Amino acid sequence: MSRQKPEAATEQFDIFLPYIVELPLRDQREMMERPFFSLAKSKRVKPIDYTSPDGKLWVHVSANPDYGMATIWDADILIYCASMLADMARRGTNDVPRKLHLMPYDLLRAIGRPTTGRAYELLAQALDRLVSTTIKTNIRAENRREATFSWLDGWTQLVDEKTERSRGMTIELSNWFWEGVMMKGGVLSIDRAYFDITGGRERWLYRVARKHAGGAGEGGFAISMPVLFEKSGAEGQYRRFKFEMLKLAEKDELPGYALSVETAKDGEPMLRMRRVDGKGGAGTVLSEGAASTPEAKALSPVSPGKPAEAHRQRPAAVSPKTSSAAALGQVGDDAAIDARKLIRSTVAGLSDAATRGFMTDETIDLLRRECPGWDLHALHADFERWVFASSERTPADWQRAFIGWVRRHHAKHGRQIRG
Repeated sequence: MSRQKPEAATEQFDIFLPYIVELPLRDQREMMERPFFSLAKSKRVKPIDYTSPDGKLWVHVSANPDYGMATIWDADILIYCASMLADMARRGTNDVPRKLHLMPYDLLRAIGRPTTGRAYELLAQALDRLVSTTIKTNIRAENRREATFSWLDGWTQLVDEKTERSRGMTIELSNWFWEGVMMKGGVLSIDRAYFDITGGRERWLYRVARKHAGGAGEGGFAISMPVLFEKSGAEGQYRRFKFEMLKLAEKDELPGYALSVETAKDGEPMLRMRRVDGKGGAGTVLSEGAASTPEAKALSPVSPGKPAEAHRQRPAAVSPKTSSAAALGQVGDDAAIDARKLIRSTVAGLSDAATRGFMTDETIDLLRRECPGWDLHALHADFERWVFASSERTPADWQRAFIGWVRRHHAKHGRQIRG
């Protein structure tokens, strides 16, 4: 039902998306706070029925008895796809596709899975569940009473006609999921340590904490246990759920978040979540309201058909050929000394792990002053292609390397703009 038959690869699939393990991870915001997935590894066929405390929003998730309901681990595939879409939008891709062409090996590596034969079998089963699980909800139903969809509209294995060797796969995302990622503020960054969480309820709790406490400041976010239970969609009794949550709070091992228990007015416990950068291998999550920060801007994809300002005009003199090969020219010693001074003042304190793969605001401001006239986003794409063309090119500091790369390019080709 859900898995399409393997089809012959054609020329339209010759170019696969070159995403790697270092892809900045993004999760779809609405998926993080509503009960869309089974939290158990065992097969679940019992539906999820959820209504928000104010009665305005509802979710109904039903499973195909042959495949079972999509699980919280299956959602890793959607996180990978959301990360790809957000990254393409950030780069200024005009038409971000719903159908993605990718290599299973890259996907498995990115979400922290092994690349054994068994892992590929489990990946196929997860894709089947994402196709066969049906969701009905009034979230973003617009003028309709409800929206009905599956997470994936389909997936296909690609096979070379001549050699019969695998050439990857295509994954067609549902329109509801695609629109949710592409809308303004539709995604949030998540820690790569999330993929190391083994328990289903712990994974779900991390996503709730990231959604509500990631930008809540020092006080964090507190939620009553009964409301938390309803949000989980978990099978079983509330008493059991409360016991498990209290044990998780006692262990306090969630990466990036500290858990503590308080007592509400009705006597029921409340779970408080506070962001703790670096805890359990987590990185840094900035406030959701910090729209001027590089991270916050990276979390807000550019709407389809509305490329970033830097993409509206691309100098005709710039081409991948000239910018990737000719940009390796040298500059004078005095200029190099000035560059080091400026770089130290603009990128001091930035972590390469946090800024790898995109330009920070400081880098953009510096290069617009130092190297005016260039389409920096286009040059950054050329720089990425040059870096990823060789495994030996691994910048220790992404911002510093890119700044030097553009300065050399400008020194050698700046006359094309000035002239």
